[in-house]
Amino acid sequence: MISNRSISRRGFLAAGGGFVGLLSAVASSGGAAFAASGAGPAARPAPGTTTVALVRTPDRADGVRRSLALLGVNPVRGKRVLVKPNFNTSDPTPGSTHNDTLRALLAELKGMGAASLAVGDRSGPEDTEKVLTKKGIPALAAEFGAGVLNFDGLGPDGYVKVAPPGSHWADGFLVARPVVEAEAVVSACCLKTHQYGGIFTMSLKNSVGIVPREGYAYMRELHGSPHQRRMIAEINAAYAPVLIVLDGVEAFTDGGPMTGTLKTAEVVLAGTDRVAIDAVGLAVLKELGSNAAIMGTKIFAQEQIARAVELGLGVDGPERIVIKTADAAGEAYAEKIRTILAAG
Repeated sequence: MISNRSISRRGFLAAGGGFVGLLSAVASSGGAAFAASGAGPAARPAPGTTTVALVRTPDRADGVRRSLALLGVNPVRGKRVLVKPNFNTSDPTPGSTHNDTLRALLAELKGMGAASLAVGDRSGPEDTEKVLTKKGIPALAAEFGAGVLNFDGLGPDGYVKVAPPGSHWADGFLVARPVVEAEAVVSACCLKTHQYGGIFTMSLKNSVGIVPREGYAYMRELHGSPHQRRMIAEINAAYAPVLIVLDGVEAFTDGGPMTGTLKTAEVVLAGTDRVAIDAVGLAVLKELGSNAAIMGTKIFAQEQIARAVELGLGVDGPERIVIKTADAAGEAYAEKIRTILAAG
């Protein structure tokens, strides 16, 4: 049940924060040559490459602002924008998206000319309404005139059936209709490992929250399958975010997704390619020193990444990723990450 602090899909539509349009075509954006990229704002990535903006900072709001400015794209102007955070629980960041990160992101999107804003997610195992309430999301969203959409309250007509080619799901899966019909989806993810079979949870795994939990057996199927990592990637075939912001100020290098071994990375990433963002995030985990599942597997051999590449959801190798930085501190750290990416 949705309280008066978060609204149903019908109420959301009536409030002008709903989304219209056809199922988003999945963008297979290229990566970027990952030679040093300290070039100025006028620089353009080579064809077939993608840019990941990397900012080193302990300040999340600063990291969001600077990374989006560094990325230098604006796919939200005039669009109804849905922000998809990582709210599977209300645990402290990186257990969930930090309120400072979300507030800064909403401020930036509003400043970029978004026609309307909304924040939407489905939690689990913690109840979605409780997560939204405990984190104070309705009040935070209201600062920007944004709606709050609890995917648990969408009802039977609030989902769309998806069955990607070669799917490892028994009979496809449902995804939240507001996501696939959004004019622009922005993903706000964290940097962490996942002890329950996902191995890591960043931008690709953030999409699990668009699949229903209450009244459906999808999560039981996902967590009980030996193909869990591939199935996570397949959810992403349902839509393509226009922006991804990864908060890596702090990271779980073991355990997760709710609690784990906490290390400080002081990194914020921004990009448009989920595979590239997760690849760079994995390189950051390797630089920090992570568990055997991260340290002992090449980045593009990770099953989430490999399946996403098969589906054309992003770049197919590290040589297609440009890491763009804005200052000496960022460039020194980025050089370490480029080396790790190159080695896998």
